[in-house]
Amino acid sequence: MRWIDRRRRLWPLVVMCCGAGMAQQAAPPPAAMAPPQTGAMPAVPAAPRATVAPRFMVVLDAAHGGSDIGARISSSLLEKDITLNLSVLLRSTLSAHGVGVITTRESDVNLTPTARAETANGASAAACILIHATATGSGVHLYTSSLAPAPLVKFMPWQTAQSAYVTQSLKLSSEIDSALAHAEIPVTLGRTSLQPMDSFACPAVAVEVAPLQPGATTNGKAISDVGYQKSIIDALTAAIEQWRNDWRQQ
Repeated sequence: MRWIDRRRRLWPLVVMCCGAGMAQQAAPPPAAMAPPQTGAMPAVPAAPRATVAPRFMVVLDAAHGGSDIGARISSSLLEKDITLNLSVLLRSTLSAHGVGVITTRESDVNLTPTARAETANGASAAACILIHATATGSGVHLYTSSLAPAPLVKFMPWQTAQSAYVTQSLKLSSEIDSALAHAEIPVTLGRTSLQPMDSFACPAVAVEVAPLQPGATTNGKAISDVGYQKSIIDALTAAIEQWRNDWRQQ
């Protein structure tokens, strides 16, 4: 079985967009080490405790990329392109609000689930947002891991690292749900088994964007609609800012 050491930070960050830093009182979420390539991983002594306060950091994972096109939203629109565009927009907006952001990809590349989890776990992130898109449904679908909650321990199986963060992930999902509802965007909640989310050692929520179907109180909008995208980005930003306030008090 592959294991991860939640107390070592052994993997480099892929892309960092630095917002305004601020010293925090909260303890940093534990980082996780990538699974060994062969054999069992030997025990590794814990890294020394940081002498500076941690910084609030968010990881954005734009799903798919490269040869992995994801869903076909329309004849000319692919999920991999929508997720990357939304990730870039959200990164820019969060950075403007002083939130530190790391993205798993900034171009049309195909990353393995392990590579995505390495980036997230190496960041000691306070929140991880996985961005997906679909042509079915209406509004935004929010998913958290279906793993059962488990205690946080020094060594955790790589494939189920998220189990130690399920309770926090559900709270983060609730914050996002409230912000989207305030923006009058329909929300569907669910739990699922999803890689790389199940390997993320951080509060994690998968955000799947669907077209906005016309209804009694809503006008129909395509995923590519600029105004619709902005309303989603603004709601996610509001939720993450509220999450940052909660994180500071922990």
